[in-house]
Amino acid sequence: MEIRNEITSLLEIKYPIIQGGMVWVSGWKLASAVSNCGGLGLIGAGSMKPELLKEHLLKCKKNTTNSFGVNIPLLRNDASELINICIAEEVKIIFTSAGHPGKFIDILKKQNIKVIHVVPSVKYGLKAESVGCDAVVGEGVEAGGHNGIDQLTTLSLIPQLVDEVKIPVIAAGGIADGRQIAASFSLGAKGVQIGTLFAATVESSAHDNYKKMIINAKDNDTILAFKKIGLVRMLKNNFADRALVAETEGWNESQLKELLGSKREMKGIFEGDIIEGEMEAGQSSGLVKEILSVRNVFEKLFFEYKNSVSQFNK
Repeated sequence: MEIRNEITSLLEIKYPIIQGGMVWVSGWKLASAVSNCGGLGLIGAGSMKPELLKEHLLKCKKNTTNSFGVNIPLLRNDASELINICIAEEVKIIFTSAGHPGKFIDILKKQNIKVIHVVPSVKYGLKAESVGCDAVVGEGVEAGGHNGIDQLTTLSLIPQLVDEVKIPVIAAGGIADGRQIAASFSLGAKGVQIGTLFAATVESSAHDNYKKMIINAKDNDTILAFKKIGLVRMLKNNFADRALVAETEGWNESQLKELLGSKREMKGIFEGDIIEGEMEAGQSSGLVKEILSVRNVFEKLFFEYKNSVSQFNK
């Protein structure tokens, strides 16, 4: 899979494959394993306190000499503290999400940090470009976890982003095999960000119960819920069913927040409560059939990609 483009140059990686910085999943083990395979590993700071992030950064640096980065949700109250930890530990790549990147862009640029922002629409892609982001991740509603309210699909979002912004576009949402990587490049993307597939790897810090739910999932085993308080895609279970019933019955925002409670993601993804946990995962779950090592995942992606590209001229 010999691809050299703006994203491989910008991030100093061999392959334009980025592992999503997922909460309770993307610790130093997963990030360093992905980076060691030539992609870009991301530590998911969304489920970490500043001191825990520092611990993961130190371990990641000990386990890879390749590029890696950190994903920081900007709506977190301690986002500035997380950013300060990254600066102190000389992190060179930060992916931002869930907030306006302009809030921190100046301090990050002064440190020569590459900033890539996750966007759900062209409108937010243009905003990210206007404040100085180096690239954007266009994330379709197929993705696991929090999604854009407009519910644009990856197939429709990526070519529109490519047409409107001048900075490189990375495709995300529903991507879990090499055929989809080839399709993303055909749409004009310069890289792909993959979440659910890496969440189910050996190196993922997620609970085995969560990983098994992913590999046992079929095409229709995820739902979108909590539209009033922040759209979330998750695997179907008892909690997800109750969330859908609550929305159907017209519960207000306060009632829905009470139902969601706190640390529901940790309960599901990290602690493995398959009944009451929020098991965030994308529609690509139906494509993930086994728990593999990161290295085996890369080998599988390369094989599928090459086989797909070889079909173009037949």
